[in-house]
Amino acid sequence: MPVIRYNPFHADIEEFPAGLRLFQDSLSRLFSEPASRPWSPAVDIYENENELVVKADIPDVDPKNVGIQFENGTLTVKGERKFEQEQNNGKGFHRIERSYGSFVRAFSLPDTVDSEKVKADYRNGVLTVTLAKKEVAKPKTINVEISNN
Repeated sequence: MPVIRYNPFHADIEEFPAGLRLFQDSLSRLFSEPASRPWSPAVDIYENENELVVKADIPDVDPKNVGIQFENGTLTVKGERKFEQEQNNGKGFHRIERSYGSFVRAFSLPDTVDSEKVKADYRNGVLTVTLAKKEVAKPKTINVEISNN
């Protein structure tokens, strides 16, 4: 019986079964077409005495393409970064690493947030959503009197 060397990592693509080849083609397209890659912006959430602040990095996103919704204790931020391919200029891309397309982020927020007092600001590629706290949730200082008996 002859000995055949088996090397699974250098197999020719034509040796794959049709189903695996189709799957590999789909994955290759998913990661090579910039308009179809899913992406999710990085977010920081912090809290101070009076408010809860959500900051999302969404550079190159037109503010007209951003939607913010606060409903039933959930803050939802939606948007889209469009891939603008320059045409008829004779230039081609050497590398495309940034992701494009639609994104959605949803965050459950505590009941202490006042849904009537939500502000949003977009500056230098950062979306800042500020949610005021209800008066009941703000810390109160109570002075204790000491009696001299």
